[in-house]
Amino acid sequence: MKTLTIGDLKVHIPIIQGGMGVGISLSGLASAVANEGGIGVISSAGLGLLYNKLSSNFGEASILGLKEELKKAREKAKGIIGVNVMVAMTNFADMVKTAIAEKADIIFSGAGLPLDLPSFLQKDSTTKLVPIVSSARAVRIICEKWMSQYNYLPDAVVVEGPKAGGHLGYKENQLEDEHFSLEEILPQVVQEVALFEEKYNKKIPVIAAGGIYTGEDIYRMMELGASGVQLGTRFVTTEECDASTAFKEQYIKARQEDIEIIKSPVGMPGRAIGSSFIQQVKEGIKQPKSCPFHCIKTCDISKSPYCIMLALYNAFKGNFNNGYAFAGSNAYRASRIMSVKETMSDLMREWKEKEFFSKK
Repeated sequence: MKTLTIGDLKVHIPIIQGGMGVGISLSGLASAVANEGGIGVISSAGLGLLYNKLSSNFGEASILGLKEELKKAREKAKGIIGVNVMVAMTNFADMVKTAIAEKADIIFSGAGLPLDLPSFLQKDSTTKLVPIVSSARAVRIICEKWMSQYNYLPDAVVVEGPKAGGHLGYKENQLEDEHFSLEEILPQVVQEVALFEEKYNKKIPVIAAGGIYTGEDIYRMMELGASGVQLGTRFVTTEECDASTAFKEQYIKARQEDIEIIKSPVGMPGRAIGSSFIQQVKEGIKQPKSCPFHCIKTCDISKSPYCIMLALYNAFKGNFNNGYAFAGSNAYRASRIMSVKETMSDLMREWKEKEFFSKK
């Protein structure tokens, strides 16, 4: 198996655990994945709510919370720890600055184009910058902007297909269109990145994400040119995942038909497991009276059917009358809760079996 190289970081198992907020991937899950040789990722979304005992100010609590999670992860893990920061968050700059100051190994950034991400680096910064995109065009825009403004290229690129969980960088009518499938867009992104690699003599690995669930999926993505993969959904049903047991059981109980596309207050389509809360939203029952967090730039409280931060926080706690679980298209395939070690071993075994039979 090839080592994934991101700048001076060597990833022995080229599997990245996707960042999942609110509270689903914190130091517990991230450190467990890092200890198995992959990249563990802490989600910065919602830390101000999770750490509101440290400060009543959401922004300040978010900064303190991220520092605390990185500290905990470092104490538990010897491996590589990243932070996921969504461009759509109002405290995007604070979370990026904190991650860099605390020497997080990598920042993964999507839910919008992180066009100014390199501007936060200091002369002594060691943090790698990895944008998350959904098209070759997005990669080109980011690379051109970063080079012209900051003389910097991404250290890697994550290309996320439409089968991912959570917020999706696609229009609703593109989600089932084969022209926008990961299998279709991954080679296009690899080709686009290769132009910048050649022009500037810098290696930029492309990481495939969105709907990858098995070792067989990983093998297919590598054959299409990916240097690594990112998985979120498969890691939710692990003992070390930071979500409540009730959240994990929502995945285990889910049938394929329970996983649906919803309209998020963020302004993007999202994939989630149906709940009584989602049904109430469809019936027009939920309506927030005020916005307690101002957490998302694109969220308009006067038009939002609910507060997404509270909905995701409630789900994290296991309260599905007042929230819902984001999930990838394969969430229904989970059958039991197992350790990260066992999950990684299964992925490796499935990958090797596929590789062996493909080469016979």
